[in-house]
Amino acid sequence: MTRTVYHDCIKPILLFGLIVFVALLRAQPAPAAGTETLTVAGGCFWCVESDFESVPGVIGAVSGYTGGTTASPTYGQVTKGGTGHYEAVQISFDPARVSRETLLNMFFRSVDPTDAGGQFCDRGDSYRTAIFVSNTGEKAQAEAAKANAQAALNQTVVTPILQQSTFYPAEAYHQDYYKGEKLVFTRFGPKRQKNAYKAYRKACGRDARVKQLWGSAAPFTGS
Repeated sequence: MTRTVYHDCIKPILLFGLIVFVALLRAQPAPAAGTETLTVAGGCFWCVESDFESVPGVIGAVSGYTGGTTASPTYGQVTKGGTGHYEAVQISFDPARVSRETLLNMFFRSVDPTDAGGQFCDRGDSYRTAIFVSNTGEKAQAEAAKANAQAALNQTVVTPILQQSTFYPAEAYHQDYYKGEKLVFTRFGPKRQKNAYKAYRKACGRDARVKQLWGSAAPFTGS
């Protein structure tokens, strides 16, 4: 008798649990139809993320690491060297609002693609520029944008176009650093993250060099 009562009680509990589980699944936001991604490396990922999240049609940008051989690398490992990874940003965008071609052209004009040793004040392999592609169509578009940039500068563009590999999101404190409110200690003194970011960007000379290279074609100088 006891066993029968136990089973009779369990059934409604399981049914209720199943209903709750289905409701939670339905509540999860579905990925936007037609969303595409573009993964680029342009030196400091804080800056690339900040730049591209300001572009209409861009849904979001995630800072991370890619292109190397070390699984689930840390920031310390990547910047120390030896992992093969770049500091990179994965940009999600709506192709109905902004094209991959436009984003690629903006990318080249937001970096120094003639520098093979890093970007601005950040030196080393992890800070080099690169574009990551997953198919022949993306590769052709990246090559066209690279040729366009080289013709516009009349200089050799060294940014490689690489086969896309696993993208590892960076640590949580790197995401949206440029608008963070947390108090951090820097060589400029204690600052909110967003102010520390601005001080770093100016001191690193990013906008000054990009403006020198690209002039009025630079889309993000002063951001």
